[in-house]
Amino acid sequence: MRVLVTGHHGYIGSVLAPMLREAGHEVVGLDTFYYRDCDFGSSEELAPVLALDVRDVGPSDLEGFDAVVHLAALSNDPLGDLNSAWTYEINRDGTIALARVAREAGVRRFVFASSCSMYGAAEGDALLDESAPLHPLTPYAESKVAAESALRELVDADFAPVAMRNSTVYGVSPRLRLDVVLNNLVAWAHTTGAIRLQSDGTPWRPLVHVRDVAKATLTLLDAPEDVVRGEAFNIGSAEQNYRIRELAEIVHDRLPECEVTFAEGASPDPRSYRVDFSKFRAAFPACRFEWTAERGADELARAYEAVGLTFEDFQGRKFTRLTQLRQLLDAHELDDDLRWAAEPTPA
Repeated sequence: MRVLVTGHHGYIGSVLAPMLREAGHEVVGLDTFYYRDCDFGSSEELAPVLALDVRDVGPSDLEGFDAVVHLAALSNDPLGDLNSAWTYEINRDGTIALARVAREAGVRRFVFASSCSMYGAAEGDALLDESAPLHPLTPYAESKVAAESALRELVDADFAPVAMRNSTVYGVSPRLRLDVVLNNLVAWAHTTGAIRLQSDGTPWRPLVHVRDVAKATLTLLDAPEDVVRGEAFNIGSAEQNYRIRELAEIVHDRLPECEVTFAEGASPDPRSYRVDFSKFRAAFPACRFEWTAERGADELARAYEAVGLTFEDFQGRKFTRLTQLRQLLDAHELDDDLRWAAEPTPA
């Protein structure tokens, strides 16, 4: 396939795009390059690329593509809290507009990176499948719910959108994020000697490694259209439903000299959900996820050690999306609509 990957320069995209190319696909990236100098170690740069805001994509940009993998988004709840209008405009409206343009341009498959965060505050410990009620608690989660709903309305015989409801992602990437839970806990341990919990540790959270997300994306691209058309799949594995305190203990087992501590005022996080992944497993039994949080914690600890990650790095802008965007806004490199004051330059 000829595949356009939006957000190819981000946390997931910088892992996925090379894997797609290795699998034999012709890959083109599209990115705004908000994180153009936020590298973790070395990376394989993708070419060709379009330095383009996802809000500005037109039909001519998508001519000749067989599929779009849509990762580009404002990627977490703190960004939504900073200005919820940005999240709705980019994550919801941008996704809907891109999908319409893709269908108009004759793109047959549209793989959308959605999120399990749309399950929000689940009652009890029951496993939630794709038919479970949605309780989005944040603009980020609400934007994913709205985008999924709009994609279902665009389904036809020639356009097959599919939603990947990704679990919370972890693992090493050339565009590392330290604002996701397992990456964050290992970074606290590595840079301070303490494993710092921001909540009381009781909430449930499903996890999935970034390379397993990439593997699932490849699977959905290769699947028969009728299997994925208009569907949503929870992406993760049953054994990786964890309470946050269990993740802290996993990090402690890897770094036993680091004790678990709680941030001042730590309280229960209302976002708590356990997820059922049997639909994806039944549809694609050959796609087996390889990673666990234990293995991921070890990978992260070794990577932080290898690059000499410091507390200043951890607390700086490079690996925290909100901090990087704040700096670009304060420097007036981005305007009040999160658009570049000058044309973006690919990394």
